[in-house]
Amino acid sequence: MDEILRASGVTLRFGGLTSLDGVDLRVRRGEILAVIGPNGAGKTSLFNSLTGAYVPQEGSIVFCPRGGGRHELRGRKPFRVNRLGVARTFQNIRLFGALTALENVKIAVEARQRTDALSIMLGLPNARRDEAVSDRRAHEVLSFVGLEGRLNEVASQLSYGEQRRLEIARALGSQPELLLLDEPAAGTNPTEKRELEELIRRINRELDVSVLLIEHDMRLVMSVADRVVVLNFGRKIAEGAPDEVQRDSAVIEAYLGAPAEGGASR
Repeated sequence: MDEILRASGVTLRFGGLTSLDGVDLRVRRGEILAVIGPNGAGKTSLFNSLTGAYVPQEGSIVFCPRGGGRHELRGRKPFRVNRLGVARTFQNIRLFGALTALENVKIAVEARQRTDALSIMLGLPNARRDEAVSDRRAHEVLSFVGLEGRLNEVASQLSYGEQRRLEIARALGSQPELLLLDEPAAGTNPTEKRELEELIRRINRELDVSVLLIEHDMRLVMSVADRVVVLNFGRKIAEGAPDEVQRDSAVIEAYLGAPAEGGASR
């Protein structure tokens, strides 16, 4: 299986604090890869480095889209990373609360379009054509995540679980090849977690989108992930299939704070 993303030796420092220390990461095309670790392990710093929010002092981050080519992401602005085909959600929901669900997704769709401001102001044919495309695409994505009945609801009035799905819909609106989900199950109830689990599988299977997932809910991780990478204090300490990682003594020690005894698993 070929790789859609390869991060090599990624090191990120803030003053005297090293948030990421020579992290290597490979995301295979078509897989669901989970990144786990205790609080402060560097998981969100890694996501921010992969998507342009942070610029690591060292290392390389190469994205390989289906159309060919190798694109270095380190140092690129977030909107340029997104245009290449990488989208993300956030640990703390970042929606346009005063806009409707439809409008939130259309913003993401239109970010990939090339219509200039003058064409939009003058209502030229290409602008009207792009508007129709963005409207149709936004409807399709909202239907895919189960929000077709909430199109015209203001985002801030949606339930917490619906807001989580709307943020995923907005990310999908930019038609990514790689989707980064930062703790998508945080704050959701058991029913919403089960629905999210199925949604992640459908995104991967039906939309052919590779998924990189940060999540603290181990049941969800072990259920959906093809592989798991474990970070601790900014370093990668384990990588492998979910059942292998669960039994890894370094992982058990990182989570429990003491060496594992007798090969016990978490």
